[in-house]
Amino acid sequence: MQKLPGTLIPVERPDPVYTGSLLDTLFAGGGLVLSQVTAYIGAEGYSVQNWVKRGFVSAPVAKRYTKRQFCRLAIINMLKDSIPIPEITWMLSYINGDLSDEGDDIVGDDALYLYFVSMLQALRTDDEAEVKSAALRATANYKEPIPGGAEKVREVLIIMYYAYRSAELSRRAAEKINTCKMPAKPD
Repeated sequence: MQKLPGTLIPVERPDPVYTGSLLDTLFAGGGLVLSQVTAYIGAEGYSVQNWVKRGFVSAPVAKRYTKRQFCRLAIINMLKDSIPIPEITWMLSYINGDLSDEGDDIVGDDALYLYFVSMLQALRTDDEAEVKSAALRATANYKEPIPGGAEKVREVLIIMYYAYRSAELSRRAAEKINTCKMPAKPD
């Protein structure tokens, strides 16, 4: 992992502690404005505003996005190339109810994002048993606010992992296709 998933932010160490510290540093000033969010996730401002308008992300307060909002935006951005946005929002609603209301979340988007980074760091294979085991390890310290919450969070993490890998493999395939299309250099 060279960049935080769903962002353009380079990482030195792909682990959740480093990622958490990096995110804390980004938000030390009290939030990010739209131009900063778009620069970090590589999405257009109108896309982010549309996601807010459609209720996929709660509205910024005083034009500032919180770490939780940023992580939700990064998750949506990371998955949108392999899962249709209505499916992403269904998945996030599955664990967090009303997407414009953080009060009913069974896991904060920032925690979900760090669990995901933990899984990425741990996995070297796409084997289903290994992916499930990585999701279980990533959520080992998760405290269920409702019975069954941990299982739901793990299910979403597994979906996120496979969608992330799918997008990553599609990008690699496109790169190979483009390489093959390049004309051979004459001798």
